Amino acid sequence: MDTRVKKIREAAAFILEQTGGKKPEVGIVLGSGLGKLADAIDAEVVIPYAKIPNFARSTAIGHKGNFIFGTLAGKYVCAMQGRFHYYEGYPMERVTLPIRVMAALGIRTLLVSNAAGGLNQTFSVGDLMIIRDHINLLPNPLIGKNFAEFGERFTDMTAAYDLDLIAKAEAIAAKAGIPVRKGVYLGNTGPSYETPAEVRFYIAIGADAVGMSTVPEVLVARHCGVPVFGMSVITNISNTDNASTVLNDGDDVVRAADAAADRMCLIFKELIASI
Repeated sequence: MDTRVKKIREAAAFILEQTGGKKPEVGIVLGSGLGKLADAIDAEVVIPYAKIPNFARSTAIGHKGNFIFGTLAGKYVCAMQGRFHYYEGYPMERVTLPIRVMAALGIRTLLVSNAAGGLNQTFSVGDLMIIRDHINLLPNPLIGKNFAEFGERFTDMTAAYDLDLIAKAEAIAAKAGIPVRKGVYLGNTGPSYETPAEVRFYIAIGADAVGMSTVPEVLVARHCGVPVFGMSVITNISNTDNASTVLNDGDDVVRAADAAADRMCLIFKELIASI
């Protein structure tokens, strides 16, 4: 057996031992400051990443580092309370291993969230942005020997973010009176925030928000054939001017994400109920 697949199977087998064999229907990845959704889960099992075979350790601000299994909106779900990032020094295989583990556990849908910088100058701090597409400036996690057990060599990304899930989320937000944006997320390596020149470049190529995660997870989920819904919380407006005195700060990002978490939680819960 491919050693990479063996690691995935080992992690999945360990998790099933902890859950008594119960398999989740929906997987959720919670980003910086967005762990509040975990509180809404009727948790049955909480597994620290440190206990799961072959898992990395989450070192980013606002990432607690737990895998939570329980019921949310009538569905048995697994939620990553914090994710792994390429900038933490992990290779892409380890960054995305939890997504393959969730696929091995049998999830049928993946919901991803993140805190992102607003590139679109009409955005405001606290806005929720449904991700309709992305631009990838991170190493592609599908490079290398194909995981044939999970998917085909070449993965189509025409509708990387499921159109039906997007439509449902828009309807849920409209019914609840929650304003939502829709745009293109650009993923870069970090951990440095982008320069004003980079911000202007990203805007010019069509990005609406920028962050340091999410895209690798989406690529792997789509390779596994799992439909994806993604949402960003706009936690700061990226600077286009070198003379700006408004500087980016990691703690501010977490605080802004936390302030918007209740609205995102409502949309996620209703979306899960509709799946």
